[in-house]
Amino acid sequence: MFTVYYLDGKNVLLNQLRKSVPNEGEEVRIKGRKGKVTSVMAVEESKIHVQVELESVNKAKLAAEDDKKKKKKR
Repeated sequence: MFTVYYLDGKNVLLNQLRKSVPNEGEEVRIKGRKGKVTSVMAVEESKIHVQVELESVNKAKLAAEDDKKKKKKR
């Protein structure tokens, strides 16, 4: 069993107790956001640090989509 720490820069996104270690280039989904594993580093025998690059979220686009869904009441 491995303790896997998913990091974005120096921020810890998630830590899990897993039987297998993710590979570089593997697609992951953390807290509803898509990401890609950029590097895997073994800190100790059972501690693994996994660097993840998450897709950026364009908040202006999301706000515009919300306006379309709402309808005015008369």
